Amino acid sequence: MNKAEKKFRIYAIVVVFVLLTVLLSVINGVNFTMAASDADELTQMIADKRGSFERKENAPDGEQIRSGQPGDGDFRMGPMGPESPEMNASLRYFTFAFPEKGEKIETVAFNVSAVTESEAQEWAAGLTNQKTGWTRGTYRYRVYKDHGTTYVTVIDQGRELLPSFRILIISAVGEALALVIGWFVLLVIGRKIYAPLEEADRKQKNFIRNANKEFRLPLTVIDGNTELTERKYGPDDLTRSTHRQIARMNELVDKLGSVGIFDEEDMSRAKVPLSEYLSAALDREAENFSSRGIELTADIAPDVAVDADPEAMNKLIDELVGNALKYSLSKASFVLHDQKGVVLLQAENDTDLPDGPVNQVFDRFTVLENAKDDSAGLGLSYVKQTVKAHNGRASASVADGLFTLRITL
Repeated sequence: MNKAEKKFRIYAIVVVFVLLTVLLSVINGVNFTMAASDADELTQMIADKRGSFERKENAPDGEQIRSGQPGDGDFRMGPMGPESPEMNASLRYFTFAFPEKGEKIETVAFNVSAVTESEAQEWAAGLTNQKTGWTRGTYRYRVYKDHGTTYVTVIDQGRELLPSFRILIISAVGEALALVIGWFVLLVIGRKIYAPLEEADRKQKNFIRNANKEFRLPLTVIDGNTELTERKYGPDDLTRSTHRQIARMNELVDKLGSVGIFDEEDMSRAKVPLSEYLSAALDREAENFSSRGIELTADIAPDVAVDADPEAMNKLIDELVGNALKYSLSKASFVLHDQKGVVLLQAENDTDLPDGPVNQVFDRFTVLENAKDDSAGLGLSYVKQTVKAHNGRASASVADGLFTLRITL
């Protein structure tokens, strides 16, 4: 149950991280977009004046000047933002005019201290083929043409962008702090949520453990009495049937004992020779496959091994072979390969089930339409638990009359 609690905390914190990241990304994205929009409005205002706030008197005849009141010849000024009355005095910018005929480059405006005029001119020359955007991080530029002359205006938005960058830093720090606090809150909440589940899990394991013992005692007695009867009167169909039912019950008890066993974190690990395990299991059951008229084929690569629990892997293979023996109609096949470090174990048998995924076979006590009367629905559930405990994947599907159980480790 500790594993489940840790997964709950991890999944919950991932959800919180994604939601916070999306929310803060939207906020900061809108913030920087608005800053870019304000900067573009400023460069457009300067472009309307042909490069400088002070050049309104040089506008060609008949050209409309951007203004707040029709015909007043001034900018429309607002109390804040790009149209603040103080903007034309406080804005740091420069504009250069580049005539098409190779005439001398004109310095239209130069009101910035971060670079020299010659550096600014070289900088602007490198932007003549652009339109508008950011340059050197916090500078917004606009390139426009008027009467055959290319104008490049660059404005310094570092001061205006400073609050936006501060919000970005605060967002990142706030998100990290929220995740740390959230982790500790989930730690407390998780313990309270999983406390009753842990108690139920403990009671379930105790019940299974006690039931295992209680079942085995009468089965042992029945088996012993049956043997005594056979010694006294000889074996017959009734005693043989009794032995078969006892074997079936013992198998069911073993499977019940394995339910939930992989909720624990401690597992023995060793290099398990899967090729040998599968070959041996198929050899043991070869006669049974033949007697039932089932054609058995295998493609087992040599020396395939995994780092796993030997007992669990051996039982997993026995379950796969037993499942194929029980449900095959006329043929069964097994494949075991090592594909660039990933072990593929695949079992196939013909079936009368309809096509489609059938991953419900891995659910406990779940049986399909073609299940035998003696099926308890625990075998493939054990397979799934074992694969999951070894960080592998298991899937089941039916296609073209073939039931395929695919495992990767």
